[in-house]
Amino acid sequence: MKSHPSFKKAIQAAVLLGLTCTASMSAAQSPADAFPSQTITLIASAAPGGTTDIAARMIAEPLSKALGKPVIVENRPGASGAIAASAVKRANPDGHTLLVQYSGFHVITPHLVKTGFDPLKDFAPVANLIVAPQVIVVRPNLPVQTFNELITYAKANPGKLNYASSGNGSLQHVTGEMIKQLSGIEMAHVPYKGTGPAITDLLGGNVDMTFTTAPPLLGHIKSGKMRPLAVTGKVRLSSLPDVRATAEIPGFEKLDASSWFAIYAPAATPKPVVDKLSNEIARIMKTDEFKKKAEEQGAHAAYMNPQQLETYTRNELYNWGRFVKAANITAD
Repeated sequence: MKSHPSFKKAIQAAVLLGLTCTASMSAAQSPADAFPSQTITLIASAAPGGTTDIAARMIAEPLSKALGKPVIVENRPGASGAIAASAVKRANPDGHTLLVQYSGFHVITPHLVKTGFDPLKDFAPVANLIVAPQVIVVRPNLPVQTFNELITYAKANPGKLNYASSGNGSLQHVTGEMIKQLSGIEMAHVPYKGTGPAITDLLGGNVDMTFTTAPPLLGHIKSGKMRPLAVTGKVRLSSLPDVRATAEIPGFEKLDASSWFAIYAPAATPKPVVDKLSNEIARIMKTDEFKKKAEEQGAHAAYMNPQQLETYTRNELYNWGRFVKAANITAD
């Protein structure tokens, strides 16, 4: 028996409608809907206990609660951040492996050595977490009480002062060169293999000054074993309210040598996944708990969304590169 033409048309229309609905549902299905499907790993570019590690752990627990999946921190220090960055660069771009990166490694080191990664092309910015200015500290028997007195002393004793850094090409090294350029003073650079040895020699009176983020310095400052002169940023630290920010010191307003700590994903990570991560991080960072933890580390919460972080990274890479070249800073 032959089917009626109208019946055939009805069947064809029903099939077509079903296919259309299926396609629409598939199109509406976002990669973010199924994310996360497993443990998220935050690969920190520095050793446990440092500010990079602290920033990663500050966000890991609340992010785990928000997303309903474990978020763990894996420390992969070494090679000026290149080990961690390269691991994330090669990771599956599905949002489950992320980089928690220190700004010095991301926007200064690439101008000095071959890192094996491109800060802009190899990563998708997710969110900035915290900004931590450096504290300029001197040995307590140096005859200066303020930053201006330091500059006056240096000019009266040319070539007598020195400063310790965590190594050639580090942010501390760059900060010392910035101070020299802005003030016209001369200081000898004494590079160490890490911030710890630099602090140890300052405590021993073997060097005159150093600069780094507040956490490893606060105990020594409170005990009187080193004297803080300034904070290299726009605002004072709540943990050191009497120490002026360089933005307050005439002639040194441009001395903003703060560290920032941000999260990046592999470059090909789907935008909906990146946005989901960033939005959850933004919500967490608005809480008083997160803000308080940041302040306790001598930092402040400074959220940037993916677009803002991309622009900021690009600008920082350009500006630091220009300074490194002008100051003839090398990693040797």
